[in-house]
Amino acid sequence: PGAAAAVAALARRGYVVEAGRVTFRRPPDAAVEPPAPPPALTGAQSRAVAAVAEAMEGDGGTFLLHGVTGSGKTEVYLRCIEQCLRLGKQAIVLVPEIALTPQTVGRFRARFSDGIAVLHSRLSAGERFDEWRRIRLGAARVAVGARSAVFAPFDNLGLIVVDEEHEGSYQSESAPRYHAVEVAQRRAQAAGAPLLLGSATPSLLTYFRACSGRYRLLELPERVMRRPLPAVEVVDMREEFLSGNNGIFSGRLVSLLGECLDEGRQAMLFMNRRGYSTFVSCRACGSVVQCPNCDVSMTYHKADQRLRCHFCGASAPVPARCPVCGKPFIKYFGIGTEQVEEQLHALFPGARALRMDTDTMRGRDAHARLLEAFAAGEAQVLIGTQMIAKGHDFPNVTLVGVVAADATLCIPDYRSAERAFQLLTQVSGRAGRDEAPGRVVVQTYQPGHPVIRFARAHDYRGFYQYEMLERRKALLPPYSLFVRILFSGRDEAALEAAGERYGRELERELLALLGEEGAQDLLLLVPSPAPIRKKQGAYRYQVLVKLLRTKRTAAAIRLIYAFAAAHRSELFAQLEVNPQDMF
Repeated sequence: PGAAAAVAALARRGYVVEAGRVTFRRPPDAAVEPPAPPPALTGAQSRAVAAVAEAMEGDGGTFLLHGVTGSGKTEVYLRCIEQCLRLGKQAIVLVPEIALTPQTVGRFRARFSDGIAVLHSRLSAGERFDEWRRIRLGAARVAVGARSAVFAPFDNLGLIVVDEEHEGSYQSESAPRYHAVEVAQRRAQAAGAPLLLGSATPSLLTYFRACSGRYRLLELPERVMRRPLPAVEVVDMREEFLSGNNGIFSGRLVSLLGECLDEGRQAMLFMNRRGYSTFVSCRACGSVVQCPNCDVSMTYHKADQRLRCHFCGASAPVPARCPVCGKPFIKYFGIGTEQVEEQLHALFPGARALRMDTDTMRGRDAHARLLEAFAAGEAQVLIGTQMIAKGHDFPNVTLVGVVAADATLCIPDYRSAERAFQLLTQVSGRAGRDEAPGRVVVQTYQPGHPVIRFARAHDYRGFYQYEMLERRKALLPPYSLFVRILFSGRDEAALEAAGERYGRELERELLALLGEEGAQDLLLLVPSPAPIRKKQGAYRYQVLVKLLRTKRTAAAIRLIYAFAAAHRSELFAQLEVNPQDMF
């Protein structure tokens, strides 16, 4: 305070001049890639850029850029943004994961210098404020980030790009609940700007809309430089077991890993479960150690010798005796990324490995540090969950191993086949992105499963036709839609009684609205406990509605929204149309 008063006195007498300068905190991101001349576009890339550029000067519209992995979708985004900036407009680029933000920002800053703002949830409040302010002051004309970047405060928006549009992470699971792709569509429509959705494995709904003419379809059918897609080998783990191999790695995967490491190349091992063992059970009575707050089993984490719940974060020591029968026959079942890492080191003691999952990515810039280390060759093997499957470009990776493909196939959700195909295709696409050819080993107990067959052939179109036929037979979305009202509370009996009562009331109101002619539109209305009955200490009950898509559907959805809002004060309720998961 004394110094401030002294400076003010000197200023009044004219001895000093007070001046201020705005400085912006810059979020830590991956190093900017060295500038290089833009690569020559393929014919398909040129046609895609021209179509989007034309829409920028017209009335906008929604485009689906469907290109195989490694086909140069990012270069199309960059060229479209260049055109947007030439027109004096602004652009938003959404990526599905914070882990992808540093890599994307590095490429974009190499092309557009400091005109890039970064927006995602790992920024501090001050960094987020500064990035927001840079946009408002016009210092940044392109915003790159995860789903919250869709709200970037641009007033002359000329383009929105959504990379990996199929990813479920674009759905916000906490209030305000929104889907970033839907918000992007509304913003693009309001601005008269094109919306460019990109993916090697677009959601079936998006591809359905493109095939029906609602969106414009742009295809990139080949990798750049005509590089081949990786060869995919499927290993039947039943045969491995019968031959005496009880390990988690097949003989074929071990052999190819050895070759890869000997040649100085890199490999990625995909296991979509973190932890060491997925559940702990008593071999005497069969009971499984459950989370006290959630209706799920706890996962064993060997690194800290604890059981952890992956829903609420609760942890507990591993019991020496069964909590139910008191006997000491505790056994670990299932595998996770920790066990994959341990087994890798047992087979290849000298191999340098990094693990990328929620447990290892707790620091605010942990994603960037790990990816930079792997890109720099500091590790030979990257082990991870679905984090490693999304959009990463590592030229030296020539081998990808899918340790347990069945973990993605056996999920009780009508979208499980779609998501399994997307994951297998995306993680396979990390191999062979440079001159050296890539190989993929998929380990499974279901080698004849349609998802495995289509993923092995890199056949998105074939999978789309197969899965859409299955959905048409079962009247599943997009031929119908689901609406779920999820209630939660601490009193299980009261919650169940209220859920049953609300289900009956809602059914009466819907049938009255639809009338005799539209009664067949209501395919299903089921009040029941949610598949995960308890989460974070609260019991959960749902009313699941399935409606045929007709001219009456919009009115029915409005009624359901009004019904949920009317009962929200009695019980906590949330409503989703075609929820991202059914749990």
